[in-house]
Amino acid sequence: MFYPFKFVPVFKDYIWGGRSLERFGKQLPKGKVAESWELSCHPDGLSVVQNGIFQGRTLQALVEEFGTQITGNCPDESFPLLVKLIDANEKLSVQVHPNDAYAYQHEGERGKNEMWYILDAKPGARIIFDMKPGVTRQGFEKAVREDRVEDCLQAVPVQAGDYINIPAGVVHAIGEGIVLAEIQQNSNSTYRIFDYHRTDKNGNSRPLHLEKAMDVIRFDSENRRKFSNGLLYEIAPKCSSTVLVANHHFCVELLRITGEIKLNTRNRQFHILVCTEGSGTVTWEHGSIRFVLGETLFIPSDMKEYALQGSFKALQAYVPDLETDIFQRFRQMGYPTEEILEKISGLKE
Repeated sequence: MFYPFKFVPVFKDYIWGGRSLERFGKQLPKGKVAESWELSCHPDGLSVVQNGIFQGRTLQALVEEFGTQITGNCPDESFPLLVKLIDANEKLSVQVHPNDAYAYQHEGERGKNEMWYILDAKPGARIIFDMKPGVTRQGFEKAVREDRVEDCLQAVPVQAGDYINIPAGVVHAIGEGIVLAEIQQNSNSTYRIFDYHRTDKNGNSRPLHLEKAMDVIRFDSENRRKFSNGLLYEIAPKCSSTVLVANHHFCVELLRITGEIKLNTRNRQFHILVCTEGSGTVTWEHGSIRFVLGETLFIPSDMKEYALQGSFKALQAYVPDLETDIFQRFRQMGYPTEEILEKISGLKE
């Protein structure tokens, strides 16, 4: 019954968007397009299946009907992840996200840990990641009052292929001229801190959420890493994967495939694939389906074994059992625990 799902993108027209997602295969509506929600069970943008026997149904409805046949042994009661492509034609607001405990109490939904994978960046592009070392809550509140927010922030150069883990509580912003894939918890809770004094077409400023932001910001930037190398392992000749980020909410690996590999959900987890370069084919017991740059595929847990063929790069996301999927796997390859913790972002958070 189950097969790889493709979804109808849900486009968002925020003021900082552009047209760059056309380069990633998106047929955009007129005007600015800031985000393409590729896979979502969030009520602010439900994904609708665009292929196969479930065409026209939302992923949320399928999760509610089929449960673990879709989600596997996912511990969450609701679908846990959300995938976006983001076009920052202009810079985004400086913002922060709450953790689960704060978000459930104040927003009625889970918190928002996320990661970014840079798909494209103009020369000199930068992101905001975290406070400068030594910035305290008292000092930052004073900077907000005095309109000196940017003096407190770390600007980090990025280029295509970079990735960064952004735990809840870390202040961040995407700079202009960047296109990225975002894999995050299924949440839309964002606290805006500073918006560069912008106004919309009607002359209105977007609201800030300073009180809540101050509640959740983590003022401990001294020991937080910006980038890590990940851990690479060979799957087959000319086929490898690098584990980029792993935490209790999601694991993201970067597949580099020239040829064919076999993967298996083992009936315990779903897989999400986001094609970031090239094209390929998914083959399973009952058929095959092509995918190209910019497309996202969802592999239900009940599919079990499937194969990927082609020449492509793709992000693979799933909800891990950290001991089985990360620590045991790499210890068997000879990596000591400390090296695993050091090279994979998120494990120390």
